Amino acid sequence: MVRDIKSLSADDLEAQFRDWKQPAYRASQVMEWLYTHRVTSWDAMTNLPKPLRELLRENYALRTLELVRKQGARDTTQKFLWRLADQALIESVVIPANPALYGEASDRHTLCVSTQVGCAYGCKFCASGLEGWKRNLRADEIVEQVLATERWHASEEAKPAEVEGAPRAKAAATDSRFINNLVIMGMGEPLANYDNLLQALKILNAPWGGGIGARKITISTSGLAPQIRKLADDPLQFRLAISLHGATDETRNKIMPVNRKYPLAELTAACDYYQQKKERMITLEYILIAGVNDALAETKPLAELAHRLHAKVNLIPYNRVEDLNWERPTEAVQEAFLAALEKQRVIATLRREKGHDIDAACGQLRLKTERELATQQT
Repeated sequence: MVRDIKSLSADDLEAQFRDWKQPAYRASQVMEWLYTHRVTSWDAMTNLPKPLRELLRENYALRTLELVRKQGARDTTQKFLWRLADQALIESVVIPANPALYGEASDRHTLCVSTQVGCAYGCKFCASGLEGWKRNLRADEIVEQVLATERWHASEEAKPAEVEGAPRAKAAATDSRFINNLVIMGMGEPLANYDNLLQALKILNAPWGGGIGARKITISTSGLAPQIRKLADDPLQFRLAISLHGATDETRNKIMPVNRKYPLAELTAACDYYQQKKERMITLEYILIAGVNDALAETKPLAELAHRLHAKVNLIPYNRVEDLNWERPTEAVQEAFLAALEKQRVIATLRREKGHDIDAACGQLRLKTERELATQQT
């Protein structure tokens, strides 16, 4: 398969242009077209000589994602289902920040990004792995999730207002950044696709690329201890989140097969190493599942782990997945769990309704769509 140009760094492209005897500034022009204007064709790069555009066309692909479905929640969370060039489906989710003071709309938007088609790690509560693992995403496919989402936003901003008599909305500036925070928590295990992920994030972080600060990028992992250590040695200051969901081996073994390979002692040691190298707070993601990990007794080992790692805890009520029997706890149980952690002096938050009225669980919209398409073909 021809390499997509969005998998190249600025240094890569400048080296290519030197080989082609092209001036260095041409590489900067290409990067501006890709990441500032987010163009989808070589012909749109109008300040490049036509022979150079043809040379790029012959040597590199410029693939885009096809929007298959979009779901918007009442709280304005937006879930996107994208089709890749090989027809595989992946998801991205835009999560707006809470509204600003005095009721203004928030200007901060976080994109939850996928890194694999499916997942091989088989967490018992997750939809992403129900159909197994298909492949890793390439760096350009990870980058393109951000660009495609921003193109969608620009097209929505350019539409006329729907309210009769309201003024038309101004067209969105193509050089504005809609996405300014990333969480790598979508489909797949991010650190199992380490090299492609880091290449993509360096492009999205670079001033010539996405321009998203490293400290506004959070990488989540279900517990791949060796890769956590590898990430700690990388000079960029990406944030780390652990998809914990249980603070004892007994609880994690029930719902997360990865814990048998990297039990909590090994995972905790890797997190210790990360903190020594980065001096950054870790987030412990904890999905509350009724009757599995929501008992108040679970808060004691969770608090002990949070204190040891100087970590904060993000409690997430479980989003129901078709074909799985897990349920979210009642709001009273959620609040009691939060209160018990706070009583033990843990920095903790409880996520209250972000996208629960759409297919919010990771991989759920993809799974539903694939099954609908399979039914239509039979």
